[in-house]
Amino acid sequence: MRTRLHRLSLVLAAAALTLAALPSVAAGASPAQDPVPIGHNQFFTGLINGHPPGQAVIYVLCPGPVNHGHPTGHQPIEVQPVVPSGSTSHLGFTGSAGKSITASLAPSATTNVLATFTSYFVKKFIPTTITVPCSGTGTVAFAPSPGSANARTALLTVTFINLGA
Repeated sequence: MRTRLHRLSLVLAAAALTLAALPSVAAGASPAQDPVPIGHNQFFTGLINGHPPGQAVIYVLCPGPVNHGHPTGHQPIEVQPVVPSGSTSHLGFTGSAGKSITASLAPSATTNVLATFTSYFVKKFIPTTITVPCSGTGTVAFAPSPGSANARTALLTVTFINLGA
């Protein structure tokens, strides 16, 4: 009888611990994702401000009557691995040699580098020192490096929204 009570108390204690963890999940808390190293032959996508292709926005501060300004601070940019389903036109592919991904504001890939990644799920911030349009759309290119014959750059269309107007 004593062994049964002991087992029952262990089961109840384990159930209580499990239930104690549920309120944080029910409240919408999401678990943190550990960085995952970027490797060869992987599909990926880019995110800006947590938004995927078709919804990405970069907020810009353009005081006065100017056409260009600087991105506001603390706007995250990251890359995530994906499993392709259907069309892969918006996805990048690291290719046979890729070990990192560089995000640049196209077409001037050498002057407007936003971030370089060696791992997925690592948020970096768009630099506030670059110059971008005050409105309209642009393209952020997420290019695998080193390149290879089968590597493919992911292109993310972004909308620039002026917060200074």
